[in-house]
Parts: sequence; C-alpha cells; structure tokens
Amino acid sequence: MAIASGIRFDEGPMTPAYRIAYFITPHGYGHAARAAAVMNALSSLDRQIGFEIFTQVPRWFFEDSLGYPFGYHALLTDIGLAQKNSLAEDLPETARRLASFLPFDPTLLDNLARQVNRLGCQMIVCDISALGIAVAKAAGLPAVLVENFTWDWIYEGYLAAEPRLAPYVSEFQSWFATTDYHLQTEPICQPRPASLTIQPVSRKSRTPAGETRQKLGLPAQARVVLLTMGGIPWEYTFLEKLAGQQACYFIIPGAADRLERQDNLVLLPHHSEFYHPDLVNAADAVIGKLGYSTLAEVYHAGIPFGYIPRPDFRESDVLARYLEQYMSGLAITANQFAGGEWVSLLPNLLALPRFERNGANGAEQAAQFMLNLRK
Repeated sequence: MAIASGIRFDEGPMTPAYRIAYFITPHGYGHAARAAAVMNALSSLDRQIGFEIFTQVPRWFFEDSLGYPFGYHALLTDIGLAQKNSLAEDLPETARRLASFLPFDPTLLDNLARQVNRLGCQMIVCDISALGIAVAKAAGLPAVLVENFTWDWIYEGYLAAEPRLAPYVSEFQSWFATTDYHLQTEPICQPRPASLTIQPVSRKSRTPAGETRQKLGLPAQARVVLLTMGGIPWEYTFLEKLAGQQACYFIIPGAADRLERQDNLVLLPHHSEFYHPDLVNAADAVIGKLGYSTLAEVYHAGIPFGYIPRPDFRESDVLARYLEQYMSGLAITANQFAGGEWVSLLPNLLALPRFERNGANGAEQAAQFMLNLRK
C-alpha cells in the first residue's frame, strides 16, 4: 500500500480563473526550481492562473521563488533516491521506501482526485511525480509531464547494484506512458516521442549583479565564485585554503547558521535572504554538484561551471556532455572538492569564456505550450 505523509490542505486567498495542480518530486530542490520557473512563466503570460502545489519540498522554497499567492499541500509525491549526502545514493533505503509507496493506494488516489477537483484544478503538471499522473487519471484531468529523465530510466542504471529496484522500473514506465502531454527539457537523458522539446529551464535572477554584490559586501570588480551543493547540507572542510586566495571572493550557501563575512568568504545559511539565481548572476563562476537546476541557471548566466559529477548517477554523464558542448566548464572530482585541491584549478576555470544567451528559456516555452492547452 502506498503511504502518504504530511497531507495538509490549505486554500490560499487567491480565486484565480484557472488553477493548475503541480505535483513535484521532493528529490532535492532541482525539480522544484524547474517547476517554479515554469509557474512564473505561466503567471507572466496570464495573471489569472493559480497554482496548487503538492510536494514535500518546503513551503519557503516556493515563497522565495514565486511572487504571488499559491496553495501548498505537504504530500509525499515521490521517492526518487534516498541520499547519504549530495553525492552518494542509498540504494537499499530507496528500495525500502519504494516498497511502501507503490503500488499507489486507491483510497489515496480517490481522496486526492476529489481534492484537486474541489480546488477547481483544470490541469495537473508533474515534475517528475508519477503520482500526479495517477491522480489526473482518477480526477478526469489532463496530465502534463515535464522531465529530462524519469525514474524508470534512473533505476535501470542501478539494477546490478540493487536488483530490488526492478519491479519499479516497469511500474514507473507504465505510469509515465499514460501522460496526456509530455515535455522534455534539455539536457535530455532519454529522448522519446514528446509533445515538445525545450531549452534548459531555470528561474530568472531578479537583482542586478552589482546590487547583490553590494548587499554581500563584495567589491564590484572582484572575481567571485559561488559554491553550491544543490541545497543539500555539506560539510566544508577546506575554508582555510580559500582564505589564501585573496584575489578571489567566495559565496558559500549552507556554510553557516547566519550570514558571516570572513575576509574573502561570504558564508550563508541554507535558507538565506538571497535568491539563489541572484547569487549565480553575481558570480564569475560556479563550483558545485552537477545537477539539472544548477546547470540550467549557470547555462543562462553564461558563466563557467566547475562541476562535480556523480559517476553512479545516470543523469550526470548526460549533463556533463551537454556542458562540454554548449557551456564553459571543467570537471572536479568528489575527492578534489572535499579536500580543497580544486583551488589550484581556479585560474583555469576563471579564464574560460563566458556566453551571451539570447535564446529562449525553456520555462517560457513550456508555459506557452500549457497556456495553449486551455484554449
């Protein structure tokens, strides 16, 4: 039987003319960032569209990312992968959680179908929660899948190490195949027939780089590097090595409980007053885990990316190939990052060219497609 936890239905003050239910996997913050980018693009096209968000990604993430009221419902929408840390998966724990989540509980589906209908939702968008597709079927609503990978493809890559994932490959294949509309976002891991293929999707920065630097106490003309591990806590043990790089300043989210400035270091809490795309926009380069949302934000910023691949995670190779073809970057191993040896690569990273991006953000392409569905 499927187990849902933390369901909370709180209807916001909005009374939009058209509501979309958005089911978002809680696997990291990358999918939530992509979903928020699409919601913002939809809202820009039509202010009468409202959103009911179903996920366990914290409410504050959407409060930071969206500039308008929304409904929030704390719900276990997906398992994804259990993580030991930002770079290591826990496959036995993943299999254990999946056994409690699938197959979907018919009572849960009926309750959620009634809920989205009562809220007045007219479409369900899924990134990349198959539960949302199941709820859409039960509610008689169109389902839109937004993905650059699906869980069946990810789990296939781990079958040799964890055979207990095998039943869930076919389970997810079946659900993802039933979506009414299918949007694939570059970099695409497994190209399939789709309703639309779109450019990388990222949230847009809001604040000019100079203003963000001023708020952070950084010189306007300084070389600035942002370190990010994708929103998952990480123990930074190499800070003393960075103190010796006086020609460069470093912004490090998740490195302190409150904003601290230590010479050339700006240490921020995991959840700070600074919008993450603004930090990317204020940097000359980014160093961190190679994940979709970070790659997409760096892609649109046009700056170099010192990326840490995850050799066992199938998406990682696809993202690295895309980066090497369309972006500036260099690879940093997990050991190099943990020990701070990557500091010697800084001159090479900062010397890489920047790109001026004039093309569409995939969020706008996705939003226009969804807007056309209601006509």
